[in-house]
Amino acid sequence: MTKKTSVLSGKSAKPLVERAMNLIFLICGLASVISVVFMTVYMVASGGAIIAETGVLRFLLGRIWNPGSSEFGILPMILASLLATLCAVLVALPVGVLIAVFLAKLSPGKLAAGMRTFIDLLAGIPSVIYGLLGALLIVPMIFRLQKAAGLPNGGSLLAAILILVIMILPTIISVSETALRTVPKQYEEAALALGSTRLQCIFKVTIPAAKSGIVAGMVLGTGRAIGEAMAVMMVSGNAAIMPELLRPVRLLTAAIPIEWAYSSGLHRQALYGIGLVLFVFIMIINILLRQIMKKGGAHDE
Repeated sequence: MTKKTSVLSGKSAKPLVERAMNLIFLICGLASVISVVFMTVYMVASGGAIIAETGVLRFLLGRIWNPGSSEFGILPMILASLLATLCAVLVALPVGVLIAVFLAKLSPGKLAAGMRTFIDLLAGIPSVIYGLLGALLIVPMIFRLQKAAGLPNGGSLLAAILILVIMILPTIISVSETALRTVPKQYEEAALALGSTRLQCIFKVTIPAAKSGIVAGMVLGTGRAIGEAMAVMMVSGNAAIMPELLRPVRLLTAAIPIEWAYSSGLHRQALYGIGLVLFVFIMIINILLRQIMKKGGAHDE
């Protein structure tokens, strides 16, 4: 009887633990969803007022940002943010994938381990350190180009792009390498058996098979690039003018911390409006890239 009772109690305890864990996971999931909903409502309520008062087109397409004259046009900042993010991803993605291929398929074990340690270290460096190094190293390197073009020395869109490339590379490399390592070896063995060279096998079989993971790395890198504030604020020059490669620019993320301390009234509401626009941009980019990932996964299947 004692053995039967212990067995029955053990069987009844197991579903109880599973139910408790399921409840905990459900609560955590609901907390995440509720947090996003509250954040969205708060951003719309805080930033929607200035957009409604100024007008959507005037706020989004206006070229003049002058809080003293109640001019709140953020088109230069929108274009600067989009250009910096797009250019940084276009440069970092192929470079990151090639480095990931080298680490996963071509490099000796000890060299790969040392490079991974270095890459992990890069991923953990605070953004303010990147900004400091960019202001001390990258910005002075661009002075010659600015001097040759007859422009004043200082921060620029090019400097912001370069610092973003350096910042998002570790994420793209790590995620892409993991994706490449998860490709079944049978794929590569079959390609080699059919007469493919090592490089042909990597570029025509392994990389396409790891496409969804590489796109995931691009999603994470894009999110970090468009959401970065401190580093780009230190190298971009922070001028709210239409973007040019060698001229100073101001990104959406940099506008908020620069002016927050002394803002009030409509000015403060306009900064909330910038936050709302940035929030919407990030949501749109994530949705679009996730749709690309789903289509890529369905195609692979």
